[in-house]
Amino acid sequence: KLSTKKVLGMVLAGVLAAGSLTACGGSGTASTTAADAATAASGDSQAAADTTAAAGEKKTLRVAMECAYAPYNWTQPDDSNGAVPIADSNEFAYGYDVMMAKKICDELGYDLEIVRLDWDSLIPAVTTGKVDCVIAGQSITSERLQAVDFTEPYYYATIVTLVKEGSKYADAKSVADLAGATCTCLPQIEGANVLAATASAPDMLMSLNADKCDLVVTDQPTGKGALVAYPNFKMIEFGGGENDFQVTDEDINIGISLKKGNTELQDAINSVLTKMTKDDFSQMMDEAISVQPLAN
Repeated sequence: KLSTKKVLGMVLAGVLAAGSLTACGGSGTASTTAADAATAASGDSQAAADTTAAAGEKKTLRVAMECAYAPYNWTQPDDSNGAVPIADSNEFAYGYDVMMAKKICDELGYDLEIVRLDWDSLIPAVTTGKVDCVIAGQSITSERLQAVDFTEPYYYATIVTLVKEGSKYADAKSVADLAGATCTCLPQIEGANVLAATASAPDMLMSLNADKCDLVVTDQPTGKGALVAYPNFKMIEFGGGENDFQVTDEDINIGISLKKGNTELQDAINSVLTKMTKDDFSQMMDEAISVQPLAN
């Protein structure tokens, strides 16, 4: 999401557009903080799971996300494809973020609870201890790092451009070819009419479909997902180099945010993420895109 709303969510995917784990155990189980288990997990996630099982306790990882930003996360009415119940609702959450949360909990021996919050409430929920972490397509920006800590990246995004088939920008070969376009995006398009990055990514995609803007600059997963929902869209990738958008690690590294100083949980989650490769991340994201609901 870039620095405002998901920089890959809004500003970049909007495109167009933090703690000690809460001590909560499952019903009928002993209540032990997930951070305690994380200490054992920091070197070996399987050892943490074994320790948890041996103690007869189950820790619950409370993970916040919007549940409205496919293919990272979305809301659906049932548990198809492995979706997880959303706390205090009769709905379910799924998507790349949920898949990653499930993998982390499986590796560490935790139960998983998904907490649905709006974007602006995510970091406050972590800093106050309402949730243990946020897995919601957040880019690791210096601004966010002032409020929360982050894990290693759990996804590395690349930047793409979405246009409608037949658009005068459909054959663009470089950022320079997008000059004069109406869009919400990185401030690198010459003469662009840049719209305010205040709407959600789904809203901006609808704006493109309704010809209220010429193009959307977003992350590749959002772009791929949009092609499923809007087959009349075309995704343009400039391949890097001087003809492409110039981005930094802040723009494209997506991480899991935690309360500052919660090194136990940070180390535990990193023990899972560092075993995975960029190809693993890409395969998981492709799977999420393949099952995302068209409404998102």
